[in-house]
Amino acid sequence: MSERTLILLRHAKSDWSDREADVDRPLGKRGLRQAHRAGRWLARMFESIDLAVVSPATRARSTWEVASAELENPPSVRVDDGIYAASGARLLAVVRDVPGDVETVVMVGHNPGFEDLVALLTGEAASMPTSAFAVIGLAGPWSSAGHSPAKLRTSGRPPAA
Repeated sequence: MSERTLILLRHAKSDWSDREADVDRPLGKRGLRQAHRAGRWLARMFESIDLAVVSPATRARSTWEVASAELENPPSVRVDDGIYAASGARLLAVVRDVPGDVETVVMVGHNPGFEDLVALLTGEAASMPTSAFAVIGLAGPWSSAGHSPAKLRTSGRPPAA
């Protein structure tokens, strides 16, 4: 079995100017630029992505909508309520639920859960400010995530160009 790839993409910068509920906050202008940059980075770095698992929060769904427009062949999307405001342990359960035939998945969501998930899987720390990513290689099936070896391949923010 080949190594599986988990891409964590934190939502881009949201707009705090109105009094929407947290789940309904849209992207700000800076966030739109960040989301385009994230999409271009994903298109350069990954030949294909099999599945996107996205938080129902407006800022996360919008981040993915903008980013995925940069991909030649966008993957199927599953909006998962379990990602919104989730702990690292809850996110681990979402990862374990990824279908077995998926090799590369991108999860679009939030902190502090994403930083916690990186630590749970790899034992390493990764800073996840808005629009940051962490790419994790997992040995074994998704269902064994957290029990089989995992490696933090890279993390950071997509470069500006």
